[in-house]
Amino acid sequence: MQDLKLWLLVAGSLIVLALASYAGYLLYQLYLQKQRHKAFIARAEQQQAEAIVQRNTNILESVYIIAEAGKQEQCDMSEIAIRLYKLMTVLQAERSVNFSAQYPALYELYTVVEEMPRGDERKAMPKQDRMRDDMVRMKAESRLFDAIQQELAQILAQKA
Repeated sequence: MQDLKLWLLVAGSLIVLALASYAGYLLYQLYLQKQRHKAFIARAEQQQAEAIVQRNTNILESVYIIAEAGKQEQCDMSEIAIRLYKLMTVLQAERSVNFSAQYPALYELYTVVEEMPRGDERKAMPKQDRMRDDMVRMKAESRLFDAIQQELAQILAQKA
């Protein structure tokens, strides 16, 4: 009887020890999995940050080219305003821009011309309507020209 109790105690202890070892092994595997997950998340965040920086760099390269063309008067100011607005409003992270606050003259011109038809839609308009739109656009361009030139210089100053 004594031997049976001892035998059951030893067998029970071995079972408990085996289960505790297995539980320890599972906890260690869970720890490793969490570490791998943290490393994966860190890599993904780093890759996303690098992608944002690269995207912003590409966008800003276009912005500087357009600003330089505007500074040299190689393009209509309304076209400059439209293109810069569209490009600069999609900048991300630390490069994001509150366009209306930072570049009020460009934004004002953009709001004047944003709804005006372009391309084939413009060609399909009656001549009188086209002339009316051109007059509104040209008045806004000439009124805002000096302020836009200053804003273009401000944009180009960020290039360095």
